[in-house]
Amino acid sequence: MSRQVVRSSKFRHVFGQPAKADQCYEDVRVSQTTWDSGFCAVNPKFVALICEASGGGAFLVLPLGKVWEIPDGGLTLPLREPVVTLEGHTKRVGIVAWHPTAQNILLSAGCDNVILVWDVGTGAAVLTLGPDVHPDTIYSVDWSRDGALICTSCRDKRVRIIEPRKGTVIAEKDRPHEGTRPVHAVFVSEGKILTTGFSRMSERQVALWDTKHLEEPLSLQELDTSSGVLLPFFDPDTNIVYLCGK
Repeated sequence: MSRQVVRSSKFRHVFGQPAKADQCYEDVRVSQTTWDSGFCAVNPKFVALICEASGGGAFLVLPLGKVWEIPDGGLTLPLREPVVTLEGHTKRVGIVAWHPTAQNILLSAGCDNVILVWDVGTGAAVLTLGPDVHPDTIYSVDWSRDGALICTSCRDKRVRIIEPRKGTVIAEKDRPHEGTRPVHAVFVSEGKILTTGFSRMSERQVALWDTKHLEEPLSLQELDTSSGVLLPFFDPDTNIVYLCGK
């Protein structure tokens, strides 16, 4: 009689703990756009939030990416004013991401199909990737661990590996997932990216790719048939990927 062996993960009992109320921000006017995004980015010193703001005409919304500085001793008083307000996109901002190694460098992506890289210290955009790189809505942007590359997913069904300093696409994959729903991509290790998407039968999928050989995935796993888009987050300290979805 054969015995069934169940392989248990060492992360099986890893659970997140919510922060206390005195360590949370309240009454923050987060953007009302329906973009599948986290709407914020955090590093050890700063929090960047995509906030709701209007202006510039009846059919134009000028986004404001506001940055708050967290005091070394923690919050003792409510923060009313941001350290800097970054304004440069012609339509709503949907994505913000801190550079993993360079100080005060923040990336933003908007509905104008443009990616801007900002120096938060000066409030100026130091690099622009225009709509010639992404002809449609940008679903996700993520820095590589050393900050030399970014990977993006776009509504045109392509995942791109981009060298931002030169503004060149060094690799791309057309339709990493066969479904019509949005695809998201993140770097998980040197030369590896993880994507989430949907199959032709609307099954949620997770795939691992080698950026030098994007013809076929290293691994592809189908999860379930829920309709919510999965947002992947990678923790390099624990090598855990968190998948967030509705």
